[in-house]
Amino acid sequence: MRDVTRSLKSVLALQKAFLAILLVLIAMAVFNLFPATNSQFFSQPNFIDLLKSSSIVLILAMGETVVLIAAGVDLSIGGMMALAGVVVLQMINGGVPIPAAILLTLLLGLVVGAINAFISVYQKAEPFIITLGMGIALTGIGQHLTNAHPVTSSVQDFANIANFEILGPVPILVVFMLVVVGAIYWMLRTTSFGRNVYAVGGDYDVAKYSGINVLRTKAATYLICAFTASLAGIMLASQLNSASSIAGDNTPLYVVCAVVVGGTSVAGGVGGAIKSAIGLILLGLLTNAFQMLRIDSLVSYLPQGLLGVIIVSILWLDSYGRKRRREAV
Repeated sequence: MRDVTRSLKSVLALQKAFLAILLVLIAMAVFNLFPATNSQFFSQPNFIDLLKSSSIVLILAMGETVVLIAAGVDLSIGGMMALAGVVVLQMINGGVPIPAAILLTLLLGLVVGAINAFISVYQKAEPFIITLGMGIALTGIGQHLTNAHPVTSSVQDFANIANFEILGPVPILVVFMLVVVGAIYWMLRTTSFGRNVYAVGGDYDVAKYSGINVLRTKAATYLICAFTASLAGIMLASQLNSASSIAGDNTPLYVVCAVVVGGTSVAGGVGGAIKSAIGLILLGLLTNAFQMLRIDSLVSYLPQGLLGVIIVSILWLDSYGRKRRREAV
């Protein structure tokens, strides 16, 4: 019975998210009827650009989702993404074969994830502070390696990894993103590890007394998150054929907000890959809609302010709804 109730709640949450996206699309369709605001929002090139621009953030969000479900948080993903891009390009420029450079960069991500896990989980330090500090440290390392200058690569084969087009105009970057989303969804929904992640985030003590290795399970989520962050950095560097040590400065909080907007709770135990993807797509649609309507040309920085108000409103409504449900019980 409990599984049925959870399934019904998941379906309702997905329906609400799809309804929100549908409302955005309807609003854009109405605006497109007016000559002054007519745009190419519903054109194929715009949707391809939207997918390309959202792919990197979606890869980041998948790892962050796993950590949040386990009642943790990782704010080092921006620094890890930036450093991964810098490291992989510098190794390639130094003559390291592309596959070896990618594997070593992914290994670096796992090392950073292990450090986050050791301090946050096994030493029981506050993950918000630890991972925030780690992100700052990684950004500083990237600036030291590059002397605070962007890094570029002349190896065209590396740029083709993310930009090679398949299935018409769809770049392989989008396929990578879909594979990551599918893998995280499968892991969370069909494996014992995924069920353990939900159990640890739902009630740590109950999971512990049920025989789950809570420390190892929660530590593994940080390794997954750092791995996806390093993968996102590699793909971003390939997409742009360049890397910057400050590329991820504003990324962590945006990703966390988008994931929570999609229905993943910062309290743990609730969420999923599809929900997080929907939250990011929704914010991507809103940002794209603001650009298509040229709001930023009318009032500077207004789209960013509106996006912030929307995020805060959704989070407040979610928090208020949870409070009312607890009071009803």
